[in-house]
Amino acid sequence: MFANLLAIFLTVFLAELGDKTQLATVLFAADRQVHPLLVFTAAALALVASTALAVAAGTLLSRYMAFVPLKLIAGIGFVAIGCWTIYGHFQGA
Repeated sequence: MFANLLAIFLTVFLAELGDKTQLATVLFAADRQVHPLLVFTAAALALVASTALAVAAGTLLSRYMAFVPLKLIAGIGFVAIGCWTIYGHFQGA
């Protein structure tokens, strides 16, 4: 159980580092007119809400798509997004 919790935590934590959401949070926190605690609370609640939607969707999909290799599909999706990002980088160069 602890190993699963740790794996999920590390995966989500590392995936969130440096993404657009974190950069937006940094920009909000840099605004001196907004209290840092407000930025933290709003960002944390937004992450909790989006995670709740993802868990609900995953739970619902698992009931109807038990035979589909979801990890494989997700992996292919991440690789495709990575290739698209690399392609876009070289197109802009």
